[in-house]
Amino acid sequence: MVWVPKYRYRVLEGVMEKEVSNCLRVLLGQSTCECVELNVQPDHVHLITLVPPKKSISDMMGILKGRSAIRVFKQFPYLKRKPYWGNRSWAPRYCVDTVGLNEEMIRKYVKFQEKKDRHEEQLKLQ
Repeated sequence: MVWVPKYRYRVLEGVMEKEVSNCLRVLLGQSTCECVELNVQPDHVHLITLVPPKKSISDMMGILKGRSAIRVFKQFPYLKRKPYWGNRSWAPRYCVDTVGLNEEMIRKYVKFQEKKDRHEEQLKLQ
């Protein structure tokens, strides 16, 4: 699962990154889903999770995005005062795919993507 903040603003850093990460882990646990990998980047979230077959993926995304948005606005009320946020912290769309034969490769990508992105940014600056 991949989704982004509204307008893909780079706001998921520091304390907000930790809050979103903790919130998502709690929500997954409450929904009887298992968090396999979670990586909160400044401008997007990658999540690999085991979702029971009886659960709807779109319902699960609604829970994750909706409840985490409520939590983010509660913890960081200054975001609501900015004119571009309104009542939504996440963009309306998301990407979901299943993991099959390439599970280990995808898990490594999610886990180490941030390090790779930082390394590429540093190379551009040189």
